[in-house]
Amino acid sequence: MKTSLILSLPLIVAPSLHAQDADLAKQLANPVSSLISLPFQGNLDFGIGPGAGQKFTTNIQPVIPFALNDDWNLISRTILPVVDVEGTQLGGLGDEFGLGDVVQSFFVSPQSSDPIWGLGPVLLLPTATDSVLGGEKWGAGPTGVMLKQQGSWTYGTLVNHLWDFAGDDSRSSVNATFIQPFVSYITDSKTTYTINVESTYDWTSHQWSVPVNFVVNQLFTAGGQPFQLFGGVRYYVEKPTQGPDWGLRFGVTFLFPK
Repeated sequence: MKTSLILSLPLIVAPSLHAQDADLAKQLANPVSSLISLPFQGNLDFGIGPGAGQKFTTNIQPVIPFALNDDWNLISRTILPVVDVEGTQLGGLGDEFGLGDVVQSFFVSPQSSDPIWGLGPVLLLPTATDSVLGGEKWGAGPTGVMLKQQGSWTYGTLVNHLWDFAGDDSRSSVNATFIQPFVSYITDSKTTYTINVESTYDWTSHQWSVPVNFVVNQLFTAGGQPFQLFGGVRYYVEKPTQGPDWGLRFGVTFLFPK
């Protein structure tokens, strides 16, 4: 398998246990917090297609908040996938590597609310470097998130829906709903345990993809730079025809607190 992303970290790191880090861990559990972060999320899926192939996707996911005024924030969340597919034997598909399609979300969110919420548009951009790595469609739709934070617990749901409005007419239409309920618990050592379900329903093919993820996150600091390492597993309780059976998730999130 090609190496999609190489991350260099200092050899000496320490668990992050300062008072500020309790707030950082809590902000990381909130998709619309006013915290600049840069996650590199690796997803390795197994059992794809008749060849039981695998797919490695590195999602580069910068989150940038902007203060609109004293009461409201605009949160930009980008997902740029770097995809490596091998051995699936789907429709004669060989090994492919390159960029996938970008999903760009914007949330308008109050700076203070209980529960916490955000609403805005989501866009699908046909940035794939190969036709098999993307849909060659432009898409748009609404997105929203609502969550509650109580003590060490965070729980809520993020949703969006995308329709295509332009692109290659020979490609399949985009008409998909994404639903992501999530719950996380933060320990005194700033270890965060998270379970989420990243359900997608394709209204064109009438198929569900329902991976359940269990991920463990730990805050660290190195040279004054806070970051979070994470790793976990997922199982597909429902999947499209020839979809993956199970997978791994791992990566690092760099934090830039104000």
